[in-house]
Amino acid sequence: MARPVMLGNGALTVGLNEQGLVNDFYYPYVGLDNLNTSRSMHHRIGVWVEGQFSWVDDGTWDISVNFESSALVSDIEMTNKELQIQLNLVDFVDCTVNAFCRRIVVSSQSGEYRNIRLFMHQVFQISRAGRADTALYVPDENYILDYKGRCALLVYGQNTDGTLYDQFSIGNYGIEGKEGTYKDAEDGELSNNAVEHGGVDSVIRFQCNLEGGASAEYDYWIIAADSQYTAEGLHLQVKKDGLDKRLENTRDYWRNWLKRTNDVEPAIDPKYHDTVRKSLMVIKAHIDKRGGIIASCDSSIYNFGRDYYSYVWPRDGAFAIWPLIKLGYRDEARLFFEFCRDIMHPDGYMMHKYQPDKAIGSTWHPLLHGRRQELAIQEDETAIIIFMLGEYLKHTGDQDFVFGLYNTFIQPAANFIASFVDEHTGLPHASYDLWEEKFLTSAYTTSVCYRALQIAADFADKFEYPDDAVRWKKAAEVMKDGRDIFYDPERRALRKGYLLQDNGSLEFDNTLDVSSLFGVITFGLFDLNDHQLADSLHLADEVLLNKSPSDGVPRYEYDHYFESDPPYMGNPWFVTTLWLAALKNHTDHTSLDYYVDWTLKHAMPSGVLSEQIEPSTGAPLSVTPLVWSHAELINAILASSNSKASPEA
Repeated sequence: MARPVMLGNGALTVGLNEQGLVNDFYYPYVGLDNLNTSRSMHHRIGVWVEGQFSWVDDGTWDISVNFESSALVSDIEMTNKELQIQLNLVDFVDCTVNAFCRRIVVSSQSGEYRNIRLFMHQVFQISRAGRADTALYVPDENYILDYKGRCALLVYGQNTDGTLYDQFSIGNYGIEGKEGTYKDAEDGELSNNAVEHGGVDSVIRFQCNLEGGASAEYDYWIIAADSQYTAEGLHLQVKKDGLDKRLENTRDYWRNWLKRTNDVEPAIDPKYHDTVRKSLMVIKAHIDKRGGIIASCDSSIYNFGRDYYSYVWPRDGAFAIWPLIKLGYRDEARLFFEFCRDIMHPDGYMMHKYQPDKAIGSTWHPLLHGRRQELAIQEDETAIIIFMLGEYLKHTGDQDFVFGLYNTFIQPAANFIASFVDEHTGLPHASYDLWEEKFLTSAYTTSVCYRALQIAADFADKFEYPDDAVRWKKAAEVMKDGRDIFYDPERRALRKGYLLQDNGSLEFDNTLDVSSLFGVITFGLFDLNDHQLADSLHLADEVLLNKSPSDGVPRYEYDHYFESDPPYMGNPWFVTTLWLAALKNHTDHTSLDYYVDWTLKHAMPSGVLSEQIEPSTGAPLSVTPLVWSHAELINAILASSNSKASPEA
């Protein structure tokens, strides 16, 4: 199930599912920990009307889940024709307080006077085993506290006139054969049980009597803090201010943050303005205030795999920050680069992925290949950070910041890239490709390493480290001199790469991979007028482009990740589709707009993009949202606008 809305403030992140229910609740880091876990443990909303009860996710509701185009604030509508009830929800994570807030409007669409009861259910798993949490009712301030150790979650609700919820219940969830306390709501009454421990959940009830066509408004919030006393202090602050003020402050924050788009909007087709703003906010929602950038906070992937996407991949983070750098967002970029400095291995390379608290993430890359010991890395993840530092300096002129990273990041990383080569070829030693699947020397990795060394050498010249500049320039030149190894003259296309054998021979991988084309063009390993590029683009058009009912482009031919039935050549990815479209725009000035519109056609109604789509139906596949998809969409819109402004470019 996708997350059409992600709300956050850099410490508390909340993912709403397609029913508008809380499915992910991350604290105290973006992406860590998910206090809801991942397996069907979402909060519930229930409505009782004159003896009839319904949960909003029981299939009887028409639900629209969206968010505003100028603030990370939800816009949700839920309608039940049988109950003749409509719910309108406005949700936000406060910009300064770790509080998830909901304004709920309950409207009666009946012509009769009726008693209506609204139930808000919350279920958390703070302890990793799910059996050591406590939830209790605190009568002094009339809230429910769910806590374990240094994590406290405070739940509160009231009518907008200040009237408190009138019933509550606390009980066990998912242990000892107990389904959950939420079941207590289905007769319209709650037991007021005041405490429970183990696996716990809770429900609160609001009650109103409405004339036909009338409505009632309720405010509801969950405070996250490191203790009950801290949480209670924040709760009293929110209660004193009121949600109207907190909501307006949060809207103001997002409007101010988005002001940097004002300079570029005149050059962008107005129909894409909301798209750029929404994509920027999706990216921002995945940026931790300590610098880490999460690939996706959609935890549903855990139901289909062995892990989440809630990690910091240096590659994903670098591509996510690129459009922000182009638009002048310095703070997020600087924090990300400092995060990378702090997590770098002492030998100068980045590991596979990391947690947002800077611990090393899980991996499926072994330390052995055959009988040889190898590093479990993707070398492109080291090189891309140097490339993005070059982009940062180009767009901001912030030389002092880059100089501050020279000895702590640039120099050790560039030294590693320059030395991690095979003497036989002068090209990068094998590592795992950017898709994290194959161990080889790839065209993409070689391209980004080549460009990173050039940029590092430019830094060395600028900061007066001449020996570094000479060494890195020479290593880059050797890589460019060996580039023809990536062209297959028989197929007349770029290879994915090769693996150097113990006897010195090369085992080629001739897979047609969009990343090979993107790498050699974007990072300049091949010149634009090289016939190898024209040959490869022509073959990509013939083999990969628009070869399924959904159109678009897979990562490479015969891509089996989330393989469909029938399989086609692979599932279309937004990243690779927009990459290939951008390359065609760059080389033969083909318009990007068709594939920007194609991307928007396959977005969720809220504008959120998945990683890939099902090739027959166009339905989203894998995590939704994927931050990288949104970054490439912004890049494509900016590139399209630039090409129209300068058609000769």
